[in-house]
Amino acid sequence: MAGVNARTTRVVILGGGPGGYEAALVAAHLGGEVTIVDRDGLGGAAVLTDCVPSKALISTADYMSEFETAADLGVHLEDPEGDEVSDAVAELGEVNVRVKDLAAAQSRDITDRVEEVGVRIVRGTGRLVSATRVEVAVEGDDSGATETVDADVVLIATGATPRVMDTAQPDGERILTWQQIYELDALPERLVVVGSGVTGAELAQAYLGLGSEVVLVSSRDRVLPGEDPDAATVIEDVFTRRGMEVLGRSRMAGVERRGDGVVVRLEDGREVEGSHALLAVGSVPQTAGLGLEEVGVELSPSGHIAVDRVSRTSVRGVYAAGDCTGVLPLASVAAMQGRIAMSHALGDAVAPLRLGDVSANIFTDPEIATVGISQKALDEGTVDADVVMMPLSRNPRAKMMGITDGFVKLFAQKGSGAVIGGVVVAPRASELIFPVTLAVHHRLNVDQVASTFTVYPSLTGSIAEAARRLHTTAP
Repeated sequence: MAGVNARTTRVVILGGGPGGYEAALVAAHLGGEVTIVDRDGLGGAAVLTDCVPSKALISTADYMSEFETAADLGVHLEDPEGDEVSDAVAELGEVNVRVKDLAAAQSRDITDRVEEVGVRIVRGTGRLVSATRVEVAVEGDDSGATETVDADVVLIATGATPRVMDTAQPDGERILTWQQIYELDALPERLVVVGSGVTGAELAQAYLGLGSEVVLVSSRDRVLPGEDPDAATVIEDVFTRRGMEVLGRSRMAGVERRGDGVVVRLEDGREVEGSHALLAVGSVPQTAGLGLEEVGVELSPSGHIAVDRVSRTSVRGVYAAGDCTGVLPLASVAAMQGRIAMSHALGDAVAPLRLGDVSANIFTDPEIATVGISQKALDEGTVDADVVMMPLSRNPRAKMMGITDGFVKLFAQKGSGAVIGGVVVAPRASELIFPVTLAVHHRLNVDQVASTFTVYPSLTGSIAEAARRLHTTAP
């Protein structure tokens, strides 16, 4: 809705997750009159039940794994009597209290920030009456009264929720979604994780690190089937070496309570018993009941909102961002979609979303970070590129830190040598991928990367070394 006077534009945002609150900040900065309609608390699932709590849980597990590495480095724990301490123990109740407190604190910080810039927050559930009017069922109003909010621009940022199957109904006690695990007050004795995608893999390893016996049920040949195959192989090797039982090509038929535990039934007739089951079988967009179809907003067969690269839907003045769009389920992408939407709607300069520049991370141990083209694109012949992979085991800093698993992989365009993709498998790969992302985003060639100084010794030295190996000389 470019051209609207930003000082008088009324913006209504449904959903307070990263797509919603980041959009609100941009809209307020551009002079919009902004209302967020939110039901659960600002930050959304990303802050309250997904990214922030899961990564806090994973960080605790990573901390415990450092005790094992310390022994390899010659460091041992002893009590005051001089006896060696054999095990570190995670008290899950205490861990989860900290995790939930951290998430709540982050939500409060976000709320404070958006209120500082004049954004109005309405607690409740909204639906579109038209493209320019939102009806809100206000939270806490037992009379059923609603509030109507007029809008020049509407942004839908309602996110997604865990997929639930008829044969595997969560009960919040023994059969759990990833949003329910933070209510546990004791570590599962034997946790069966169903689903080996990003969420399943991350949480399976987290609970393994915290001390649970873990079985990972994967319907595919390997864990993390959508990721770089070399990276996935490293992670699966780490899983099995640390004691996880990985059941490949094992599709779940159902989950049920049995006595004090659970039974996961597989389609081939096998049964996997455990004390708890964690369901990580995907998510579904929260787009039902919002009045979208009634006002003409196009939805995909899966229920996701169809958007273009500046977050416009099929209805003028209505935008959408985040997991409800199905573009790429990352908090960073949701936030970027929301920012782009408001810049476009309020007439500011804007660049369309570029998914090829998005860096992503899987918070296993080691982490997997990626950006740009994938190994799959190379293998399928859709991209012509040179590739180099540098094992971290040869890196001097990695040796000092006791790192034995992981690598750096760079993809360079044939001819120009432009860096068009990369994979880092390492502790804190989420931090190490940034220089590769800069190279991809700014179309740097391998010689420019290779000629940039790195600290010695450092893990980033392997990125520069990979770039040097991709250098080609003129014929």
